[in-house]
Formats: sequence, structure tokens, C-alpha cells
Amino acid sequence: MIRFRELRPNFLPSWIGMSSENAAHRIAVEWDEDGQMQEGVFIPRRDTNSWFNKTLGGRVFPGIFNRSTFDVSENGAEIHIRIVRSDDGEEVAFSGCAATELPSTSLFPTLDDAAGFFSLGATGYSATREKGHYHGMELNCLTWKIQPLDVIDARSCFFGDATLFPSGSVEIDCALLMQDVDHEWRSRPDLYLSRDRLCLTKRSTAANN
Repeated sequence: MIRFRELRPNFLPSWIGMSSENAAHRIAVEWDEDGQMQEGVFIPRRDTNSWFNKTLGGRVFPGIFNRSTFDVSENGAEIHIRIVRSDDGEEVAFSGCAATELPSTSLFPTLDDAAGFFSLGATGYSATREKGHYHGMELNCLTWKIQPLDVIDARSCFFGDATLFPSGSVEIDCALLMQDVDHEWRSRPDLYLSRDRLCLTKRSTAANN
């Protein structure tokens, strides 16, 4: 879940920026890009409460967004978020409270290990309206503040879909919170599935036909 404040092109003043609530389902991936192994995330779905993001996403800037309703409550150390799709179905629900350390069941030995893993997801790619064509975006954090949360409740329509993730194949590891993080979003070169479907390339296969 991502809250944008003062979002704008970097040559414009902050007062003209827009605010919005957003969410992205991100899956850590590695891929072969023109013979080089790359790391990042694949984003199968994005949600937003902003008509601006919904209308221009995938056209003016990377990323196709679904318009959803966000119910967000921050009460002291607790955070509650519920995202409802346009068909009134629940997409995500999360409740958590501030913690001092990761749960003992986490795969990450320390908070620094968890932060290091997620920093590798700064580059993300998502599908476009053209099959085999992917838009890229990179998150550049100018500051880095992260803290763990104790999970009270967590539900996801996407990760809870048994047709995609069989029962028992997905579980919550931990929850992390970043606040007041100055950052920039940068476009990355588009990627295309190669003709042999074995790797991704910056060269459009359509251009070579």
C-alpha cells in the first residue's frame, strides 16, 4: 500500500502536487534481459483512488491502475486499511500495529535483511495492453526509514485466490512500514518478450517484423 503526497514532475513546485492512495501486488522475480540476469518485481495488479492515475496510467506514465475505494485509519500506533474494488469486492484488508522487531517466524534474520531484500524490488515491471510488452518503473528513495509492524489481520483477494496459489502455498512473513520517505519515480526502458519466449529484451519484436 502506497500513499503519494505532492506527486508531480520534479521540475514543478510541491504545492502543485497531487495526493492519492494506491496499492500494488508485487512479486519478486529474476529475469534474463539480453543475456544479463536482472532482479526486481513483477506487478500483476495496481489499485488507486485517483481518477488521474486511473486515466493516465499506462498511457502517459507506466502502470495500468484499477480504480478502487480506500478506507484508511491511523490511530496512534495502529494502521487499518481496506481496499474495495469497483464491483464492491474486497481486494485487500490489513490491520497492524507498531513493533520493535520482526516476528520470530520471519524468513529474515534481521530488519536490515528484510530492508535489503525489498530494496532489490525498486525496479518493477507490469503488463501493458499489448501481450508480451512490459512497462518499467524505478523507485529511488532519497531517504530510508523502515520499521516492523505486528500483523493483526491481513487478507488479499489476489494472494488468496486458490486457483493461482494452492492452499498452503502462501503465508504472511512480516509487515513493514515506511513513512515520510522522500523519493522519485523514474521510467525504465520497456521490455518485450523475445520471439523464442525465453528472455526479455529492450528490442521490440514488432519492430523487427
